[in-house]
Amino acid sequence: MLTFIVAFLITYALFSISGVLFPTDPSYYASLKKPSYNPPAKLFGIAWGILYALISASVAIVYTKTDGFQEAAASYVLILLINFLANQACTFFEFKLKNLRLAFLDTAFVSISTFLLINATIPYSKLAAWLLVPYLLWSCVATVLAWSVYLLNKSSNRAF
Repeated sequence: MLTFIVAFLITYALFSISGVLFPTDPSYYASLKKPSYNPPAKLFGIAWGILYALISASVAIVYTKTDGFQEAAASYVLILLINFLANQACTFFEFKLKNLRLAFLDTAFVSISTFLLINATIPYSKLAAWLLVPYLLWSCVATVLAWSVYLLNKSSNRAF
């Protein structure tokens, strides 16, 4: 149980790090044109907090079932790493570079890599795979939203 808790906390901290390194810029985000179906800005932090907990639980399950990833396929670890890096890059592209096109492309890549991660997780735990489904759904919604924000702001110098 201690291994699960430590793996959970480390994963949660790692996935949360982009919020510290590349904090959102509320005035910039408020200045963007957004579609009518855009959720309230406060919902994003709540949603990601919940999603990071689900991701962390999934990773901790696989970590404990594979003796600290020693028995995990290299493909699982690679997909997890790629998904993590893509997830972190999104806030960098959107709020540090203010490049909406790269943010959209990255968000789409997060969705694809999440789908691959779910499939790579199934052999270790169906529960761990199911815990990632909300992440996939949110990433798909975020991709559509990022595309819409990009299109709405394409004519401005913010969209690149």
